[in-house]
Amino acid sequence: MQSNATRGVTIGVNAGGYVYYEEQGKGDAVILLHGHSLDRRMWQGQVPTLARHFRVITPDFRGYGRSSEMREDIHTTHCDDIIALMDSLHISRAHVVGLSMGAFVAGDMLAMHPERLISCTLCSGGIRNSPSPSEPSDSSEWAKREQEIAKLKASGIEQMKRQWTEQLIASGGTQRERMRLMLTQMIKDWSAWQPLHHEPRLFYGREAWLRLQSNSPVSVPLLVLRGETEGKTKNARELKYVSDGRQIVLPDCGHMMNMERPDEFNKVVLEFLSSHKR
Repeated sequence: MQSNATRGVTIGVNAGGYVYYEEQGKGDAVILLHGHSLDRRMWQGQVPTLARHFRVITPDFRGYGRSSEMREDIHTTHCDDIIALMDSLHISRAHVVGLSMGAFVAGDMLAMHPERLISCTLCSGGIRNSPSPSEPSDSSEWAKREQEIAKLKASGIEQMKRQWTEQLIASGGTQRERMRLMLTQMIKDWSAWQPLHHEPRLFYGREAWLRLQSNSPVSVPLLVLRGETEGKTKNARELKYVSDGRQIVLPDCGHMMNMERPDEFNKVVLEFLSSHKR
């Protein structure tokens, strides 16, 4: 009998921070990684379905949800935090599903820690082509960020949040309005620390690309999901560096595919995860 109880816990991670996560179900671990400005609640349409077959873990990244706030002076990545979470829970390997920013992190894990993955699912995103933590920022980057922060403060954070919400919804198909209420609530609850500060390099980015290429072909099964109406349906670059990978385009949905088309999303993801159980 699978447990339907949801358990919420906070664990300590690198640089004095903590990560809040919830879990439900039993079996192989499935870690669901949320998007920027959102939190674990974006997966509410997936957890009950997946938890009938797996141990489903939904963390809030540092700086989001109930996890500790971000700091400008930390030297860590979201990938590091998820590995620390897995270590704390004694999870040697897990299925990882990430959407948007969560896909940046899942992509980092695919490249930097393939030995910790049973499978990897990248939704509406993948490894970033961005500077890694080993590439220090310079004075021009700092000055540009200062200008962006000043401009945002002048226009108002609430206006930015409204525009961002509409942008996410606008990428969708005919069912996009079904996600408005939850998206609006999560973005309203978001502290918006990230656009108002000098955010540290939280993704391995270019270092992850180099690692993935040098280890190619990586043997972790990879599923790439794209939303048809988002317009980014070209085959993902990551597929070239894995031995078992495929891409599926979900029709009539956009960037937030799991919230817009939960039934279709769940069917595809569950079939993939079930075909790669340990």
